[in-house]
Amino acid sequence: MAESPIAVAVTSYLEGLARHASPATVAAYQQDLRALCRFAEQREIDDPATLDTALLRAFLGTERSRGLGARSLARRRAALSRFADYLVKQGILADNPVGLLRTPKQPSHLPRPVDVDALAHFLDSPHDGSPLAVRDQAMLELFYSSGLRLAELAALDLHDLQASRVRVIGKGGKPRQVPVGQRAQHALADWLSCRVAMAPEGETALFVGKQGARLGHRAIQKRLAQLSISRGLPEHLHPHRLRHSFASHLLESSQDLRAVQELLGHANLSTTQVYTRLDWQHLATSYDSAHPRAKRRPSGSKP
Repeated sequence: MAESPIAVAVTSYLEGLARHASPATVAAYQQDLRALCRFAEQREIDDPATLDTALLRAFLGTERSRGLGARSLARRRAALSRFADYLVKQGILADNPVGLLRTPKQPSHLPRPVDVDALAHFLDSPHDGSPLAVRDQAMLELFYSSGLRLAELAALDLHDLQASRVRVIGKGGKPRQVPVGQRAQHALADWLSCRVAMAPEGETALFVGKQGARLGHRAIQKRLAQLSISRGLPEHLHPHRLRHSFASHLLESSQDLRAVQELLGHANLSTTQVYTRLDWQHLATSYDSAHPRAKRRPSGSKP
């Protein structure tokens, strides 16, 4: 059975998206837009030009009634908006109908950062010196040193390393350069000396597995979880937790939200505020010492 015109348009859009977005983003948007295709098919709608605000609102309403949470609905809406932008560029739609759609407000669940001392003890734990252990140490240090996303670290090539910095491709294909601390630099140098014997000639990936191929997302997540157990960290560890710890620890020390925003590669400052946790006591002390109206009025002075 031939695909409907809507399904064909979705396939074409996803093929273009795959050229500049991460595999995880493509897979998520594919799931969202295939749900739209099923919704349209059930209503015998096959022309992408008929995707108007009322129809898309009905689609999101149906998804909500199925039990989808606020976060999933927000992602559905984002996928619809990006797809609608594509249809506008193709001349199929006159404008984007998603702008008038609203989804439930998402609760801001902050991942708890790992305690600074506990994380330092974890990173400083000795390992057996095997090539895989050296590789794992380099990944851990780089995650925490530079606040990388899982997809960013997995996609790194050898040429992305430049002395004390690393070039990464963030969300939306946006490149940025972030500093690499000395501990991470030393760990990476140790790994590069081991990598020569593991990676075949011509392999560009910075981090490779036993077979010499680029290390995948699942493999990296699994290694971090295993290391948290073997090194005695009393809590689950995953790449995003390391990234959040990087942001929280740096913000607590520097109080420079804009700098943390740039290092994380966030387009909007509000995103950084969600990811990070301000050290309120430090801020309160700074306020009391700096604001001209914060100090107590001298005793005996008139109001």
